[in-house]
Amino acid sequence: MNDRGLLDLIISLLPGLKAKDRITMLKSFNHEEELFVRSKRDIEELLKREIREYWDINEFRDKADRIDTICRMRSIKWISWTESEYPPLLREIYDPPAVLFYRGCLPDPEKSLLGMVGTRKPSPQAASQAYRLAFGAGHAGISVVSGLAIGIDAMSHRGNLISCAPGYAVLGSGIDEIYPSSNRPLAKRILDSGGAIFSEYPPGVRPGKWTFPARNRIISGLSRSVIIVEAPLKSGALITASFALEQGKDLWVASAGLEQSSTMYDKRGTEKLAQDGAEVIYSQSDIFEKWNMRISDNNDDSMVPATDTGTREIVFSMANYLKIEV
Repeated sequence: MNDRGLLDLIISLLPGLKAKDRITMLKSFNHEEELFVRSKRDIEELLKREIREYWDINEFRDKADRIDTICRMRSIKWISWTESEYPPLLREIYDPPAVLFYRGCLPDPEKSLLGMVGTRKPSPQAASQAYRLAFGAGHAGISVVSGLAIGIDAMSHRGNLISCAPGYAVLGSGIDEIYPSSNRPLAKRILDSGGAIFSEYPPGVRPGKWTFPARNRIISGLSRSVIIVEAPLKSGALITASFALEQGKDLWVASAGLEQSSTMYDKRGTEKLAQDGAEVIYSQSDIFEKWNMRISDNNDDSMVPATDTGTREIVFSMANYLKIEV
């Protein structure tokens, strides 16, 4: 813990604040004592708005202390926006989390991350392409960040991990509440790869409808570019796309998200993104070209290792949706 003590963690827990309010407070105070001598009215004047929620600053100091203790017991780390090790691209977005909880190792700030997200119910073509794009990126040293959800997220993580790149996932729950539980082994693989699992929520927070849209801004915030592999019109992936555009990130769609297939797969979200101007990614070589990377690239099929073509992952992923035992 730095000389700010639990100040930043306390600020991250105060109710009724927007993300940008918390950053304003982080900039305004340097020690816990500076916050404790300020009244709620003082804080309202600082933020130039009314705070309707009741505060007992001592209560939140005690809560921060409990959370810090739990983190130490469960090998969970937390880093504040005020610290130099905080991911630099995430720091630059409009509403970065004041505190980021994580397990594992922070990404190398000198290396760009690729965001990959999509529907939980992908077509086989999209699931396969997500796997192959992520593998091809990882083969070139590019790590993927996604949301650990079933479907496109999981396929992207798996393809990237099989290439031996460190993986990164952002949760819509506390670090100790892996959701869905079926992806706990995948979470372990991400940590074993030398990557990390992130959350802005403290330990013990269960996933909820309001937590997932918020976490999507972190996925895009950590990324240099974001690929929406396949998505329906009403999709968390499209929320990620909106955040990516707001943050000035490259937004791409995968070609499989535009291909005609069975009507059971909803591709209207990716189709709309393409119609609105998002560029289409056909293979990892397109990513390299857009990032100005000079890499000798074979075709997609030859790059996937013979011992793992992704077929097994696709089968298990699709069976999970259809509730079929395999």
